[in-house]
Amino acid sequence: MKNIDTLNLNDIRSVYFIGIGGIGMSALARFFNQNGKQVHGYDKVATPLTKKLVEEGLKIHFEDNPDLIPMDIDLVIYTPAIPDDHLEKKWLLQQGFKLYKRAEILGLISRSYKTIAVAGTHGKTTTSTLTTHILRKSGIDCTAFLGGISNDINGNYVLGESDWLVVEADEFDRSFLHLNPSISVVLSMDADHLDIYGAHNELKSTFNEFVNQTDSEGILIRRNDLELEFDQERTISFGEKGAEARYENVRVLDGSFVFDYVFEEVRIENIRLAIAGRHNIENACAALTVGILLNANPQKMKQALGEFKGIYRRFEAIYQNDSVVYIDDYAHHPTELKAAISAARELYEGKKVAGIFQPHLFSRTRDFMDEFAAALKMLDEVILLDIYPAREKPIEGITSQALLDKIDIENKKLFSKDELLDFMKIWNGEVLMSLGAGDIDQLVVPIKNILKENK
Repeated sequence: MKNIDTLNLNDIRSVYFIGIGGIGMSALARFFNQNGKQVHGYDKVATPLTKKLVEEGLKIHFEDNPDLIPMDIDLVIYTPAIPDDHLEKKWLLQQGFKLYKRAEILGLISRSYKTIAVAGTHGKTTTSTLTTHILRKSGIDCTAFLGGISNDINGNYVLGESDWLVVEADEFDRSFLHLNPSISVVLSMDADHLDIYGAHNELKSTFNEFVNQTDSEGILIRRNDLELEFDQERTISFGEKGAEARYENVRVLDGSFVFDYVFEEVRIENIRLAIAGRHNIENACAALTVGILLNANPQKMKQALGEFKGIYRRFEAIYQNDSVVYIDDYAHHPTELKAAISAARELYEGKKVAGIFQPHLFSRTRDFMDEFAAALKMLDEVILLDIYPAREKPIEGITSQALLDKIDIENKKLFSKDELLDFMKIWNGEVLMSLGAGDIDQLVVPIKNILKENK
């Protein structure tokens, strides 16, 4: 068994992943595969992502069966979502294998680079992807591990030639404490993952711990209303009014959000952002600030933001005709719901907005029941699906019906997935959003096809 500090990745020939289909795990799997390692893995179900991995040469099976594990493994990586009674996990431990969390291995890889770590309870995936995109388009050929599928690189991992690495610094399970960045970015610290942290103050405390792992000569870029205990001389605030790096003059022109960016002597005007929402202007502001620190060309970054092709399930435009617009978004926290719904209202001003929402986790629904109800009240029509449990057991009294009862609008419904698709055949609206982090993504194509037929 190897300790993480003595593990030499150059000695690794074969890697086994338990839960290879997760967005973070699959990025690591691609890293090892592109570096010439044999990559094998298990996941519970086949998905479009695992299919793509198989096409790239990875060996994946979907049966929890220790007999399917190859014999010559040098490294085992697992996701905490795998339960302790998982047969393969139990067998590997019995055989004396050291099982490493994804975050441990990502931290080890990052030590070979100058790392840009993007943290926050919201906005990590968009900001890390925007940062990767504008750096690469500006001649800074960074490597990146992303928490979503970038349409520009057609994946969640890209290998670069420079010594810069962009990673999404995940606060779940305190994973980001394995990183020691050269540049830390903190976007938000809203209460979340209270099943892990217990209280909001504990989450904030852990963010402070994360930023203080920044390299001794490194920089912190933080949203200007966040309180973090870090060397102020090495801190740059970003945001709207009062921030050192700021966005201003926000407007919607010809169906796109447009803004200006100012930081010290740099001023970039009339930046057209290819993705919608004021929250994404804030994310772009953080990404631009990273670019300025790395001496990226301002005009090339401006052009890159206008050409950005977006991210899978981040305010993703799925379908549009003369009468209806369909947007899909990963929003699964009240703050994210408010941001996505506000973006739709501003972009499609005057149109009625309907939302299909699948709550994610019983504990999160319990902890933010009133906040979810307030966010969903911003819609003209609410359609709820049952709570997606993920790793959790049901909690008495915490149901989608209980949430529906708290939403103070008349046009609200609770459907099963099959009932939803039947309803969509007769639905007649203007703007439709599907929202959530569970398996609601499996309904996107069926809904899109129904809307096409409805036309």
